[in-house]
Amino acid sequence: MNTRKQFVRPMTRWWLKNPFYIRYMIRESTSLFVGIYAFILLAGLFSLAAGESAYNGWLAIMTHPAVILFHAVALAAVIYHAVTWFAVAPKVMPILFIGNKRVSDKTVTVIHYVLAIVLYLLMFGIAWSI
Repeated sequence: MNTRKQFVRPMTRWWLKNPFYIRYMIRESTSLFVGIYAFILLAGLFSLAAGESAYNGWLAIMTHPAVILFHAVALAAVIYHAVTWFAVAPKVMPILFIGNKRVSDKTVTVIHYVLAIVLYLLMFGIAWSI
């Protein structure tokens, strides 16, 4: 009988060896904050549907310092995610041409920032007017 040594693949933190992969993993981990925030908003929607007292209880929870700290961390995570996505957007988009001239990567990134700022201001204006 042949007694071969079984191969056991080492489980290392391979992504810690390259700064590119570290930034990639941090960027991808920001989705956890977005998911948790979505559940918080969903809980608020359910409490709103349950009645005024349930909604007021949810609003009271939202004023807790830990929840406010989470919202600040989630905001920072989403801003980091947006900035890194805007930086990589020209690399994942098809090459754009206006006439026979190629649109530069910097122009694509700037357009993303401008559109984001316009949309954020529009949403803020709608929320402020309500």
